[in-house]
Amino acid sequence: MVFPIKYVYRFGNVNTDGDRSMKHLLGGKGANLAEMSSIGIPVPSGFTISTEACKSTIDNQMAWPESLFEQVLDGVRHIEAEMGQRLGDDKDPLLISVRSGAAVSMPGMMDTILNLGINDKVVEAIIKKTNNERFAYDSYRRFIDMFGNVVMGVGHDLFEEAIEKLKKEVNVKQDVELTAKDLRELTDRYKAIYRKETGHMFPDDPLEQLRFAVNAVFNSWNSTRAIKYRQISNIHGLIGTAVSVQAMVFGNMGETSGTGVCFTRNPSTGEPKLYGEFLINAQGEDVVAGIRTPSPIAELEKKNPEIYRELLNYTSKLEAHYKNMQDIEFTIEDGKLYILQTRNGKRTGTAAVKIAVDLVNEGVLSQKEAIRDLVDPQHIEQLLHPQFKEEESKQCTLLGKGLPASPGAAVGKVVFDSKKAEESEEPVILVRIETSPEDVGGMSSAEGILTSRGGMTSHAAVVARGWGKPCVAGCGDIVINYKNRSFTNGDVTVKEGDWISLNGNTGQVMLGQKELTEPVFGKEYHTFMSWVEVVEEMKVRGNAETPEDAAAARSYGAVGIGLARTEHMFFKPGRVNFMRKMIIANSKKERVEALGNLLPFQKQDFIEIFQEMEGLPVTIRLLDPPLHEFLPQEKEEIIKVAEELGVSSEMLANKVNQLKEFNPMLGHRGCRLGITYPEITEMQTRAIIEAAIELVKQGKVVLPEIMIPLVGSIEEFRNQREIVDRIAQEILSEAGENLDYMVGTMIEIPRAAILADQIAEEADFFSFGTNDLTQLTYGFSRDDAVKFLPAYIESGMLKHDPFQVLDKEGVGQFVQAGTRLGRMTNPDLKVGICGEHGGDPSSIDFAYETGLDYVSCSPFRVPVAHLASAQATLRKQEDTAQVQEAPKALEA
Repeated sequence: MVFPIKYVYRFGNVNTDGDRSMKHLLGGKGANLAEMSSIGIPVPSGFTISTEACKSTIDNQMAWPESLFEQVLDGVRHIEAEMGQRLGDDKDPLLISVRSGAAVSMPGMMDTILNLGINDKVVEAIIKKTNNERFAYDSYRRFIDMFGNVVMGVGHDLFEEAIEKLKKEVNVKQDVELTAKDLRELTDRYKAIYRKETGHMFPDDPLEQLRFAVNAVFNSWNSTRAIKYRQISNIHGLIGTAVSVQAMVFGNMGETSGTGVCFTRNPSTGEPKLYGEFLINAQGEDVVAGIRTPSPIAELEKKNPEIYRELLNYTSKLEAHYKNMQDIEFTIEDGKLYILQTRNGKRTGTAAVKIAVDLVNEGVLSQKEAIRDLVDPQHIEQLLHPQFKEEESKQCTLLGKGLPASPGAAVGKVVFDSKKAEESEEPVILVRIETSPEDVGGMSSAEGILTSRGGMTSHAAVVARGWGKPCVAGCGDIVINYKNRSFTNGDVTVKEGDWISLNGNTGQVMLGQKELTEPVFGKEYHTFMSWVEVVEEMKVRGNAETPEDAAAARSYGAVGIGLARTEHMFFKPGRVNFMRKMIIANSKKERVEALGNLLPFQKQDFIEIFQEMEGLPVTIRLLDPPLHEFLPQEKEEIIKVAEELGVSSEMLANKVNQLKEFNPMLGHRGCRLGITYPEITEMQTRAIIEAAIELVKQGKVVLPEIMIPLVGSIEEFRNQREIVDRIAQEILSEAGENLDYMVGTMIEIPRAAILADQIAEEADFFSFGTNDLTQLTYGFSRDDAVKFLPAYIESGMLKHDPFQVLDKEGVGQFVQAGTRLGRMTNPDLKVGICGEHGGDPSSIDFAYETGLDYVSCSPFRVPVAHLASAQATLRKQEDTAQVQEAPKALEA
C-alpha cells in the first residue's frame, strides 16, 4: 500500500527500506539496523517508525498522524512474514521489542520495552513450543515490569521488592535460581502490583500493548533525563526519537543462550582487541543495568568457541564497513547468534587518538578521515586532564578496587545522590550502588563516579566514558548504605562529605585528597597532532601573560601569542603599589615617576615572553581595565595600603570613591585611559620596544604586535597609534636598530565593527574581543548575567551561554562585517579572535568560515583549537568538492 507520508521503514533478510545515511529520519539505531540487514549481518527482522512521526505525535497531544497505525500494521505483517510467526498467536507467537533511537546516541536516556506481545494465552503457547516453562514466565514477568514502569509509571522498585521478597521465601540469592513455579507466582504478584498502582488489569491485546509502548518511547524524548542529557552533551537540532520495533530473540532460554555488549576495540585504551561482557541465560537489560555482574567477553571463547569466532567475524566486518570502532549488542538464542545493534562506540580521549592512528596505519582510512570522523575536540580536551602521581597510588589508604571503567583522576567529597551532586559548590564524587538514567545531572556535575555494582558496559561506565569523566565501576570491595549515607570496606567507613580519590586508569579507590600532576602524552597523540597541523589552514595562538604560560602554549603547538594582558603583570608582588601611586598621583610628573618605577618590570616581563616565543608573533594588549580594580575596596585594606603608600587613609578612601563608576565596563577603561593619561601608553610602548631591541641585539627574531583596546572610532585609534609610533621611532633611532612591529586594535565595540573600513586604513591587524563584543551586543553584563542565563538556556530562549559559544546570528554579524569592511580598505589586514570563544569548537568553525587568520585561546585549549581548526578546513573542502561534483552529476 502507498501512503502519502512514509513513516515506517522495514529491515530484514528480504525487504529493507533504509540505510545508515538516514539517521535524521530513522535514528542511529534504525539506520544501522537497516544497514546491517543489507550487508548480510544476522539481524532479527523489524521496522522503524520515523522521527517525523514522533514529532507529529508530540505536537498533536499524542494523537498519531494519519495512516501511522496502518503503516505500523504493515510493519508487523512484515516481521510476521520474515519470522514465520504471528503476534498474539496461540500456537507460534511472535514477541517484539520496542526501542528508542535518536540520530545522536543517548545511551540509556530513552525507553525500551522487551517481550511485547505476551499474555496468558501466549505464555502457554511458548511453553508448548519451547518446552521451557521457566523461560516463558521469566519473559512474562520481565514484560510486566518494563511495561508497568516505562508505559504506566509504576515504580520499578515495587517489582524489585517483590522479586527480592520471593527469593527470601524460597531461600535463593540469584534471580536465575528461581524455578518455573516461582516465576509463575512472581508473574501473578507483578500483575497485582500493576493493577493496584494503575487501577487497571494488565492489557492482553498485543496491538494495544504496542500502541502504548510506542507512545511511551515517543514521550521519553521529552523526559527530564533525556532533556538534561541533551543539554549536557550539547545536542541540538533534533526533532525527536525514532522507534525500532523488532522481533525478539531470547538470551534467557537456558545455558545455550545469552546476551552481551562488546566493542571492537577497548573504549578506554584503544587496544585493538575485542572488549566487552556477556551473561548466560539473560536478557540485554541485565548487562547494561548492572543487575548481575557479567563475564569478560574473552570467556565466551572458552564456553562456546564457535559462537565466539562467529562474533569476531561480524565485529571485524562491521568495523571495516563503518571505518570506526563499533559498540555492538548481541544475543545468542539457543546456540544461534544475532546482532541487535551497532553504533560508533563512545570512547575516551586516549582511546580515540590511538584508534584513529591504528586504523590509519592498518589502511582502513586516511589521515584526513581520521581527523574528520574519529576524534572530537572534547577527546583532546580529556587528554589534558591531570593524573595522579605514580607514588600517590602506591602510598595511600586503599579502600577498594573496582573496574577501571573510564580513565582519569578525580578527587572530591563523597555524595550519595545526584541532586546533592548537582547542588554542591565543592568538588564531589558521586557514589551509587548502580547509576540509572535519572542520575545524569549528578554524573555530569561530579568530578568522578564510583559504583559498587555493574561492569565495563554498565550505564555508569558508558556515560562516563562519553563525557570523559573518571569512573570506577563494580567495586565489590565496598558496601554502600544509603540510609546512613556511608560506605565501608569492612575496615574503614567513609561518610558523606569525606574526601576520596578515584583512579579511573587502575580502578583504585583511595581515602583522602591525592595530589595531581600534569598529563603525559603518548606517541599516538604526537603522531595525530602532526597530521592535524598539516591540514589546518587557520592558525592557533595562545593567550599568555607569563613566560610559563607562553612556554606551555608553544609546547602545545601555538604559533604565537594572540593576547597578552598587561594589567595582570601589575598585580605581581612589589609592583601593584607603584601602579597605585600612579593612580593617586595629583600631577603628570608624579604619574610619570610612578610609571618609571614600573617600566623595568614591564620590560623584563616582555623580554621573558619574547624569549619563549622567539620567531613567533606576540600580541600585547595595552592597559584595559578601569583603574579602581587596582585599589583596595574594604576599609581595613584601605588603611593598610594607605600606610604602605605613605598617604592618609582618608585621602585613599576619597580616591577610591572618585573612581567608582555606575557601569565600569562602559567607563574609563581601554584606550580611554591612554587618551586621558598618554604617559601610560608611552611607558608600555617603551617597555615593549626596548625589550624587543635588547633581544634583537642578541640575534633573536622578535615580532611584537601592539594592540589598542576598546577602540570605537578612528580618532581614538589614531591618537594612540601616534603615541606608539612616536615612542617606537625614538627608541629605534637611539638604538640604531630596525624592528618590524605592528599596531592594531581589539574590535569589541559594535561601532568599531561597523566603522572597520575606516579603522583598517590605519591599523595593521584586528583582534575581535568577543567577550566584550558579546556583552555590548546583547546588553548583558558578564558578571550579572549568571543570574538569568541558566533560565534562558533551560527554557530554550538561548541554545548556549553566549559568553562560551559565539552567537553567530548576532555577535557573529559584527565579526563578519568588521572583517569584510576592514579588508576592503586594507587587503593585508590580519584578523583573529581572542578570548573564551577562541577555544570553543563551534566558534572556531565560524571563525574559519568568516576567513579569519587565527584564533587565540588559553594555553591548555590550544590542542583542542588545532583539531577544531583542522576539522573546519576538512568540512570546507568536502563542501567545495560536493559543489564542484553537482554539475557533473546533473550532466550524467
